[in-house]
Amino acid sequence: MKEAMQSTPAPAERMFAADRASRLLGIELLEQGEGAAVVRMTVTDSMVNGHGIAHGGYVFLLADTAFACACNSHGPVTVASGADVTFVAPAYEGDVLVATARELTRFGRSGIYDVSVTRGDAVIAEFRGRSRSIRNTQPEEPR
Repeated sequence: MKEAMQSTPAPAERMFAADRASRLLGIELLEQGEGAAVVRMTVTDSMVNGHGIAHGGYVFLLADTAFACACNSHGPVTVASGADVTFVAPAYEGDVLVATARELTRFGRSGIYDVSVTRGDAVIAEFRGRSRSIRNTQPEEPR
């Protein structure tokens, strides 16, 4: 009888497993591949601001998590060197938001990624992240 082979988690999966902040907010990694990732989060009552809409910081965090998974898919530890977000429409408590990241280009140790945050077919925000690979080539183990 052959033993079942266990596959080694992809670099983005390992990084996400150690990302307590994202996981504690209920963010789920749905897909990941070379230079791409899809994550999902439900807006909870604690994520809503004084206007009754999702706080922009949470929408940014969701996009940033997708960006992190996409830019870490290649293996070296990669961090954000900068990011911008444009909020297009509000999100509300109970909304399920999906952030889809895709790599535009990598050059040397740097990269540029776009992330769309959607609710169904509606675009909520557009995010552009700039990445930089650092010398440490392995993510830290979860504590």
